[in-house]
Amino acid sequence: MTGSDAYRLHLPRTPDTGTVFSSPHSGADYPQAFLARARLDAHTIRSSEDAFMDEVFASVPNHGAPLLAARVPRAFLDLNRATDELDPAVIEGLVRAPHNPRVASGLGVIPRVVAQGRPIYSGKMTRTEAESRIAAHWTPYHACLQQLLQDAHRRSDRVLLVDCHSMPHDALSNRGPRPEVVLGDRFGAACGREVMERVEAAFQAAGLRVSRNAPFAGAYITQAYGRPSRQQHAVQVEIDRSLYMDEARIEKRPDFLAFVALMEEVVSVLCDIGRHRQALAAE
Repeated sequence: MTGSDAYRLHLPRTPDTGTVFSSPHSGADYPQAFLARARLDAHTIRSSEDAFMDEVFASVPNHGAPLLAARVPRAFLDLNRATDELDPAVIEGLVRAPHNPRVASGLGVIPRVVAQGRPIYSGKMTRTEAESRIAAHWTPYHACLQQLLQDAHRRSDRVLLVDCHSMPHDALSNRGPRPEVVLGDRFGAACGREVMERVEAAFQAAGLRVSRNAPFAGAYITQAYGRPSRQQHAVQVEIDRSLYMDEARIEKRPDFLAFVALMEEVVSVLCDIGRHRQALAAE
């Protein structure tokens, strides 16, 4: 494992696939100064965190792919937002930008709220402080992700970025069987149809109920890195937290390792999708 203050990078012994995994919301290294300043207690502030998602995908390096995982928590800085998604309600000196629904809801690159709209701060921070957070954490994370994708293109004719997230169990309606996994490809703009079908089939083969793009179609990472015309595909994966953790306590379920083993079956297939050049050679 390598890394920095912004991320941990789990590398395979022998990289052999064009598939790359990213976990931008699993960071749990909360700066003490941040916690002291926040209006929320240390437990509540974790409600927006994709807790343990990096551990759910811990098998990734065993299958020849890298796993990039955030260290910085989402409540402090959201790595799945653009750097210009700045919220004038929490950052001083900003001219109000055109309407952005994510910023308006308090979920910009410097979040104003955590889950259920609970405010993080009592006042505002300076523009300098916001830019410092971005430079220290967002920039190195995305520089590393871009390098991983460039390396993947050298190994394969087809690259697949799997953006790993979790969703609250109550994020979806009670009408009919709830999907346990929501795959987002921005309605086809971030991932080619054949690749998306194979990703979906991998989760379904593991016995999981899957839906596409509703209510999560993908955010900044899928939008910025999904380029199907260049054989660079990106899929956002949202997994129901209740499958592997106690959401209220933010603790792993007793059968957590069984779910990790199930996900390893999925990981194996997703890594095979990125072995396009090898497949062509075999033919």
